[in-house]
Amino acid sequence: MSEELRAVALGGGHGLQATLSALRRITSDVTAVVTVADDGGSSGRLRRELGLLPPGDLRKALAALSDSDPDGELWSTVFEHRFGGSGALAGHAVGNLVLAGLLEVLGDPVRVLDQACRLLGVRGRVLPMSTEPLDMSADVVGLDSDPDAVRTIRGQVAIASTPGRVKQVSLQAAGGARPAACPEAVEAVLSADLVLLGPGSWFTSVLPHLLVPELHEALVRTTARRFVVLNLVPQPGETAGFSPEQHLDVLSQHAPRLRVDAVLADANSVPTPDRLRAAAAELGARTLLDEIAAPAVPGRHDPQALAKSLRAALERRTDRWR
Repeated sequence: MSEELRAVALGGGHGLQATLSALRRITSDVTAVVTVADDGGSSGRLRRELGLLPPGDLRKALAALSDSDPDGELWSTVFEHRFGGSGALAGHAVGNLVLAGLLEVLGDPVRVLDQACRLLGVRGRVLPMSTEPLDMSADVVGLDSDPDAVRTIRGQVAIASTPGRVKQVSLQAAGGARPAACPEAVEAVLSADLVLLGPGSWFTSVLPHLLVPELHEALVRTTARRFVVLNLVPQPGETAGFSPEQHLDVLSQHAPRLRVDAVLADANSVPTPDRLRAAAAELGARTLLDEIAAPAVPGRHDPQALAKSLRAALERRTDRWR
């Protein structure tokens, strides 16, 4: 695959890391568009104390795209290192603190991430989906004696860990304002050759990109090939009990105008392939089933196998479509 392929991956957390690790095996022109609604852990603390963008998912994307030479590997390791002990620094990742410092000095999140890319030798780009921290809320059922009663849960961490069933999520900027997209992220999607959604926490890392109006519109309008990469297993709390096709149904509910070219899934994680094909067809997509799970790490994708599957999807080799 030519290195000139312009690829954009949208998501957050470990799912986005896997996608980026796969894409960098295909092309050097990779842009990560990252969620900015995290309110837990080190990111949540920095967000509450300093009013900054939560840096954790941005840090993970930078580490995934860092140069493979010794300097790049060193800085990636340092960025991912967390302080121990019980003091004020306990639990903070070094990269989170570096990004927080750059945000206070430079102010502009896009400039901050471009500087961090230079530090880690990233040849692609990491961008926030919005330049302001966002708040997430969800309509959840199953939390009361009445199984159909809807309760609103606020905050990414609370949504991800709810024992109820998430029905719908929404995003708000400060004061309940409509979230505004990062212009550079919108431009990246519009000018891409390939756009990937997923894998990752479906309601809190994947769907949020569709809840930012300008980014949503860019995903609908782009001439890029649009691929969805499904999770290997349902996520406890957030998507407990979800089948692979239910993930696509939820995607369609949040973005009814979105059309998709291909749905990639692990062959061993799809109990009813015909149902998945039917759900993918509702989005305009074909289904590619492959063995893309990491053998030694349950619930994680194998970047090399995922890269191979992405190449097959891009080349539309019909012998691989099932």
